[in-house]
Amino acid sequence: MFNSDNYDDVNTNDQTTRKRRPAKEITPQRLKNIGLYYLQRFESSAENLRQVLHRRIDAYAKENPEWDKSEASQWLEDTLAEFEKLHYLDDHRFAEVKIHQYLETGKPARYIKIKMQQKGISPSITNAILAEAEFDPLAMALKLAKRKKIGPFRAPEQRHEHRQKDLSALVRAGFDYDIACQVLEYNPQEE
Repeated sequence: MFNSDNYDDVNTNDQTTRKRRPAKEITPQRLKNIGLYYLQRFESSAENLRQVLHRRIDAYAKENPEWDKSEASQWLEDTLAEFEKLHYLDDHRFAEVKIHQYLETGKPARYIKIKMQQKGISPSITNAILAEAEFDPLAMALKLAKRKKIGPFRAPEQRHEHRQKDLSALVRAGFDYDIACQVLEYNPQEE
């Protein structure tokens, strides 16, 4: 149920805006609850969950400058260690799931490596999973081209005038120039 007492309405330029609700106090149990709720909804790496929980700690510390957040950093590390011990967090499992999702959508290896690094997954885990996956960069690029309707999947009368644009799109997506050129030369009717 919506409780309007938590918000103060402010009228500025005939628009009603709401102030944010004050952040709840951070305790060890609250950090665990936030972490568990996040993990119920999303698969996560340890580093990604650390960032999520750290943002919550920072938000509370910003509103309460007298509060000591160094103690909360220790609570955060204890919470992560407990979740890893209980196998709620598993970087290898997370990497497998995300890499297979990326491969299904036609993402190139370069893109996948960058995304995994951003999520805190070590390059050795990423490279090992990619080596096991046995994917064909040309097939991935064709999948992307088909989904975006570019290159050989564009209307024949538009292909020549959009060639440079399609080539750019494939290279920006992370495919090598040679692969992108092969995709543009591909003829789907030959199969």
